[in-house]
Amino acid sequence: MSTRIAFLKGHGTENDFVIVPDPDNALELSPAAVAALCDRRAGIGGDGLLHVVRSAVHPEVRHLAAEAEWFMDYRNGDGSIAEMCGNGVRVFARYLQRAGLVGEGDLAIATRGGVKTVHIAKAAAGGDITVGMGKALLPEGDVTVSVADRHWPARNVNMGNPHAVAFVADLADAGNLYDPPPFSPAAAYPDGVNVEFVVDRGPRHVAMRVHERGSGETRSCGTGACAVAVAAARRDGADPAATGSPVTYTVDLPGGSLVITERPDGEIEMTGPAVIVAEGEIDAEWLETVNP
Repeated sequence: MSTRIAFLKGHGTENDFVIVPDPDNALELSPAAVAALCDRRAGIGGDGLLHVVRSAVHPEVRHLAAEAEWFMDYRNGDGSIAEMCGNGVRVFARYLQRAGLVGEGDLAIATRGGVKTVHIAKAAAGGDITVGMGKALLPEGDVTVSVADRHWPARNVNMGNPHAVAFVADLADAGNLYDPPPFSPAAAYPDGVNVEFVVDRGPRHVAMRVHERGSGETRSCGTGACAVAVAAARRDGADPAATGSPVTYTVDLPGGSLVITERPDGEIEMTGPAVIVAEGEIDAEWLETVNP
């Protein structure tokens, strides 16, 4: 292992990530190593880790190399693998731009949730990044989420990863969100679920808190904001496929706001900021001790 391993730190609406550039897929990053890097006291600290790899050299997505040069090998803060991370895709794209690997405009990024289309706006326009998040799936069946002795019906929304969206009277109803909120039936989410608690702020304007599977409560969740916008639109009778008109919701999160648009063809776009705040080097000897 090299004695000098580069890293960066970035965030999208305060959903923060350790970024490890590794274009040749030469690093072995075990779940324990990822968890150590994301540890906020003993490591660098982050809700997750963005492993930057060329698609052509990664066995999971080699078949997508013709569509997307870069693969976002995303890991949750506990080291587990996740299908997608909406805020992570924006930060991933910002890193590629900063490194001079892409410019302003459109690009494609491979994820375990499929290839995502990204648009990097000009800095003069605010520099926001728009991600094509694909279409939401709305599995049938009733779902319930709980906090202590309180229970709410939830909308099952899949954005490449699973979500349970519950509308509540007050965001404080979500409790501390240290532990995953219980849900039923268990068969609805065999691999766990991201749980969103949502309140209304105004017309086409909601606010949310989220427990992210494998990370705990986070300041923001891009796929969660998309799931919330879809659930709110269906609740409000604003299904773009039925009306023929796109619908846009502003979703406030503890770390900022995201703008979510669902088009009549079902495609969802998410727009928001992405910021790189630091870069440095990981002590390779330390990483070896936590990377069994």
